Amino acid sequence: MDDLTAEVTDLLQHLIRNACVNDGTRGSGNEVRSVDLLAGYFDGSGIDIERYEPAPGRTSLVGRIEGRRADAPTLLLMGHTDVVPVNEDGWRRDPFGGELVDGEVWGRGAIDMLNLTASMAVATRRLASEGFRPDGTLIYLAVADEEALGTYGADHLTRHEIDAVGADYVITESGGIPVPGGDGDLRLPVLVGEKGSCWCTLRVSGTPGHASLPYRTDNALVTAARVVQRLADHRPATRIDETWRRFLAGLGLPAEVTEPLLDADHLMDTLADLPVGMARQFHACTHTTIAPTVVHGGTKTNVIPDRVDLEVDIRTLPGQTLTEVQAILDDALGDLADRVEMVASHDDPATRSPSDTPLWHALERVTRAFYAGSHIVPMMSVGATDARFFRRLGTTAYGFGLFSQRLTFEEFGRMFHGDDERVDVDSLRLSTEMWQAVARDLLSA
Repeated sequence: MDDLTAEVTDLLQHLIRNACVNDGTRGSGNEVRSVDLLAGYFDGSGIDIERYEPAPGRTSLVGRIEGRRADAPTLLLMGHTDVVPVNEDGWRRDPFGGELVDGEVWGRGAIDMLNLTASMAVATRRLASEGFRPDGTLIYLAVADEEALGTYGADHLTRHEIDAVGADYVITESGGIPVPGGDGDLRLPVLVGEKGSCWCTLRVSGTPGHASLPYRTDNALVTAARVVQRLADHRPATRIDETWRRFLAGLGLPAEVTEPLLDADHLMDTLADLPVGMARQFHACTHTTIAPTVVHGGTKTNVIPDRVDLEVDIRTLPGQTLTEVQAILDDALGDLADRVEMVASHDDPATRSPSDTPLWHALERVTRAFYAGSHIVPMMSVGATDARFFRRLGTTAYGFGLFSQRLTFEEFGRMFHGDDERVDVDSLRLSTEMWQAVARDLLSA
């Protein structure tokens, strides 16, 4: 293992072992542990370091290599340090052990997204150590609270600390998984936008009573079960947008493959013949999705419940509003719609960046040096990232990395928030070298 690969591997292992688990509560995360680690890692490199802590333990770190010209572009490399909770029973190895096995680092966050957080840090430190003084400014951001709503991380920083994190261009997760094209050349997806999040709490009301007398009762839990089934069965309309068209066109596949995927009337039938991971991704890129995820209800075993709250994760396409979401729910629920009240919602609309930009062209040039003949292609992320906060400021923000061909698109998608998360060390090296090359290309005269 060469020195660079060993360095980024070691840093990733330590980030995994810090177990900055974010369960969505104010007191979770404890990202300060990884900020302390990163601050120590940058010590002596000459990089200017600042910390921001809007709540105890919810700390973000910003490091800067200041550019020589105020009119030159600024590039922000943004990785998050928090990870989602884990059920250890589903793992073959300790999810917070950071073990290196057969050239792969195992652990929660290895894919989402501590691998990139580590590789961005190593690239930034190495550039600084080499005396990199570009025209434009390079910023490294290790941000807290990405896995919830960004309240203590990117949302806070873009609202209150814009002088520290403001940039012309941002790169964060994920993208960069090599996908074989129809012409034999590799395609590297760049996430130019992401779907919106509309997290809703739907309340189903009923009438309380003694559970020993269930006949003809108005049981809110029974009604809620019917509501859940209708939401699961609903088939929102297929929408074909420009990003989807450009993604398919960029794959270089024959027309007989792509045409059904561009036909709103036949796309669903086509998905049935695809591998399940790809089918889920393609479906989410072309539909509003509704997923019931959490239920709260009932007070006691022998009491008919009079209220049940359902938490529902709805992901919206660009341009959709909360009013449209309510119409979709009403359509899905039919005659049950008047039994359901939306009592809370978090509406975070979809965002998108242009692809004809200096950063896009820099990625085109740089990636071909790693994968000869490869092509980057625009893609919509179906999950949320911190890029959305920057896009709303007018910043061009992409999701990218650079991975080896050892990791397939199917495996990559399955490990996000899943079991047995791991990344190979070749991918860590590729991403680190790519960040250095992009910074030199974009920020130097």
